[in-house]
Amino acid sequence: MLDDSIKQQIQEAYRQFLSSRSMKPRYGQRLMIAHIARCLAGIKRNQEAQRSGGDHLCVVEAGTGTGKTLAYALAAIPVAAQCRKTLVISTATVALQEQILYRDLPDILQHSGLNFSVSLAKGRRRYLCLSKLDQLISGADAQTLPLYPDEAMSSPDDTSLALYSDFLRALTSGQWDGDRDNWASVVDEAQWAPVTTDHAQCTGRRCSHVRQCSFFRARESLTQADVVVANHDLVLADLALGGGVILPPPEEAIYIFDEAHHLPDKVINHFSASVRVGTTERWLEQAQRGVSAVVAHPAIDDLMRPKWETLATTISSAREAFGRLRPCVEPLMEDVETRRGQAVNRFENGVVPDELRRLSADLRTAFAAINQHAESLIEELQKGLDRGELDMGRELSEQCLADLSAIRFRSDSILTLFRSFSANTDDEKPPLARWLAKVESGLGLFDLELNSSPILAAKTLSSTLWNRCYGAVLTSATLTALGRFDRFAMRTGLYDDASFEVVPSPFAHAEAAQLVVPAMACDGGDPEAHTHALIETLPKILDPDAGSLVLFASRKQMHAVYDALPEAWRKRTIAQGELPKKDILQRHREALDEGRGSVIFGLASFAEGVDLPGHYCSHVVIAKIPFAVPEDPVEEALAEWVSRNNGNPFMDITVPDAAIKLVQASGRLLRNEQDRGRISILDRRIVSRHYGRKMLASMPPYQQIVE
Repeated sequence: MLDDSIKQQIQEAYRQFLSSRSMKPRYGQRLMIAHIARCLAGIKRNQEAQRSGGDHLCVVEAGTGTGKTLAYALAAIPVAAQCRKTLVISTATVALQEQILYRDLPDILQHSGLNFSVSLAKGRRRYLCLSKLDQLISGADAQTLPLYPDEAMSSPDDTSLALYSDFLRALTSGQWDGDRDNWASVVDEAQWAPVTTDHAQCTGRRCSHVRQCSFFRARESLTQADVVVANHDLVLADLALGGGVILPPPEEAIYIFDEAHHLPDKVINHFSASVRVGTTERWLEQAQRGVSAVVAHPAIDDLMRPKWETLATTISSAREAFGRLRPCVEPLMEDVETRRGQAVNRFENGVVPDELRRLSADLRTAFAAINQHAESLIEELQKGLDRGELDMGRELSEQCLADLSAIRFRSDSILTLFRSFSANTDDEKPPLARWLAKVESGLGLFDLELNSSPILAAKTLSSTLWNRCYGAVLTSATLTALGRFDRFAMRTGLYDDASFEVVPSPFAHAEAAQLVVPAMACDGGDPEAHTHALIETLPKILDPDAGSLVLFASRKQMHAVYDALPEAWRKRTIAQGELPKKDILQRHREALDEGRGSVIFGLASFAEGVDLPGHYCSHVVIAKIPFAVPEDPVEEALAEWVSRNNGNPFMDITVPDAAIKLVQASGRLLRNEQDRGRISILDRRIVSRHYGRKMLASMPPYQQIVE
């Protein structure tokens, strides 16, 4: 229940912000504020201020120009403060993350009267590791790095050593906080990699440098902040580690997922597993040699030596079992069709062949044993470090602990794959996608890769996030497909009791833009004839003196059309691939600022996230309905599962996905309330097919002209 004090605080903050900025209220923005505030304030809590029921998930589709950031911030910040929860704002892109952190939130803080603190969340690899820096500067030799002798830290060259010395001086003087992004100049990746670390190798509070650790200091600031700005990848990385490792625990957080339509695909990428045969063979060999070297090291405590010997034996047994994998999978890749430059053998319905499934069960046991013995050694080292009872010395102990953690982390990721490949697939609803692939491993060599992936994010999000978090708001301009939330709800596993809302855009679409379907003798279903039609049609409908964006579904068709255009049109057209994306946009803007016309030919990456307001884009041309061809193994497995459950993959997956892409593409035209222009769809299937007419009906309410 939204009590009067919070309601008045939100209303007053909104009035003060608008007054201070001399802005007028937007109807959709007001609806969004009210909807989010009611949902979050209505979450049922127990006496410990923990959520005690459902109704804690809020989904809002809000079109471009609504002012989503202001709406969700004004609604959620006061509620989060009252509930004593941290507000985590997560975005899909670095650009939006920086906009929210450096522009939107400071603006709200200055003009709304709300009082809150903000912190930016980053992963460990953005921060310097003092332990690594100390080893490099002090010239520690391989004797202090007993595991992985082939990867022992090489001595830095003079340029790098000078930079590392500058790092140390800046840290000790307090002029730098160890954040790579806050260094005065750009640090080359080759120089940064040796002085940073990751979760697998970080020894945490057992590290002798923990009090001065840049990452843990930044992590501490997150616990003090009212609002934490993160990104989807970091949130999912934290959840994969159990939650509360990088960010506040989900139980203590209210999440705002901006650009939430990206979330399902990112979940699938984060929670998939893969193992490369050749790479793992080399890693096992190196791990065995490294552990054997520790066994023979004179400084190792005699009481711990037997445990190191057991670990060495366990790795040797895993190597022997893993040696049976290559002859098992190589025959499965014979005569496999190559698609998009890669040979892939996807297992139908996710069912792994019997021989490979049995071997995977043996490998699951072998890598579980590595994990168990590595974990036992880690616990012993941690206890010894805590008590100061290790004969081997602190520096050697810390390095052994870091390397053992890396072994456990690598082994655990391999174990995840073999758990999947040995699983009983009858219990999986929906099934996982499982496949083999031949992948390039560098220098013209190839490796065999085993892959497993969820086909939907629903189950993973439900178990790791929705069941745990105090509350969550998911928002984007494109969450509905064909006018319904069904597609998004299915992919994200949102509960039936989640609240869904579409708020109106401030744009007067019918007055601002025409959506035109020109008369054409063919449609996108006939690729060759359609390409010729595009070559003939584009010069007729494009204004040579204006800014236009032409979006293609196929790189091949884009190049064919570009090559066949008259020379005068080619001179004013920039095709994707000629230059980096930011340079294309810059050259396009410069041409229009100088009074010359400019046309961009782009693919899918130009159909979303590109901001060309005003005269920079007065005409968006969509060459073809952007149907995705299900060539990716995960997409194929999803289509297969839908078919097996009496669904229609084309109507249930392909059409809704294409409908969303059409809305996103058309959204490149109107970027503010003053914009005017035209959208042309050069594919007659949009009016001649039943599914096309459904897509057309789900577009924003532009003035429609069908020739």
